[in-house]
Amino acid sequence: MKFFDGKKSANKILKELAENVKKSQIKPKLSVILVGDDEASKIYVNLKKKAAAKVGIGFEEFRFSAQARSEDIIAKIKELNSDETVSGVIVQLPLPAVFNADKIIDTIAPEKDVDGFHRENRKLLEKGKPRIMPVLPMAVLRAIQGGVKDLAGKEILALVNSEIFGQSLKLVLEKEGARVNFMVRNTCVVLGAEKDMRSADIIVTVCGCPSLIKDEMIKEGAVLIDGGITRYHDGRVVGDVDAQSVETKAAFLTPVPGGIGPLTVALLLKNVYLAASRVDPRV
Repeated sequence: MKFFDGKKSANKILKELAENVKKSQIKPKLSVILVGDDEASKIYVNLKKKAAAKVGIGFEEFRFSAQARSEDIIAKIKELNSDETVSGVIVQLPLPAVFNADKIIDTIAPEKDVDGFHRENRKLLEKGKPRIMPVLPMAVLRAIQGGVKDLAGKEILALVNSEIFGQSLKLVLEKEGARVNFMVRNTCVVLGAEKDMRSADIIVTVCGCPSLIKDEMIKEGAVLIDGGITRYHDGRVVGDVDAQSVETKAAFLTPVPGGIGPLTVALLLKNVYLAASRVDPRV
């Protein structure tokens, strides 16, 4: 089984980004809104903070409890939209189930939506004229291309924790010729997905459920993209795929840690720089 080196890919992007930030006259800054106590979200936000410091991008974090009012979160986003020192704004997903994720994400000014999940930005992506490429779907695509050069006709099943992410991922992968089915999972159960999993050439999982995917659930030679993350009390971080179980059956795996996570962070910070400099990401 081949492993994807997300750190190597991320470091290449971050090195170039640090050089660009240093020689430019701009001062990019990322504002992150974190709602609730999701442990995986906290890990990702901390990774973004550390990476931003390394490349010279400003970083600020705003935390809200899971009991916060949507109006207060939206008010903060509007405040950040009008702050000229802020280049990019993200709301860390998934949000607690009580919140309307689309409504909150769509409050972000489209030009500051560096995650690429705003409804307007998704429509532009669908039309083939993206303002900002969606970060996590692009990280997934790059990782898949490390194991599969041609996605045309490939069957992809994605188990995700966010409808918004699932829709964006589907758009990105279908433009590469793949056939994509995604299922939103709010619990650590794959019931109803077993048949699709066994026939899928590629499985993407972003659920935060340890050992969710085992060898009996996948086809021989499957490509596994693990974007899940769970931290145990002893500090260990694991993904959704039982790596030991699938090692003789899968052809390719993104490990956790060191796979999708670092690449996602690097691509996000690149988007922050592009937004700050108003550079077209397609160039």
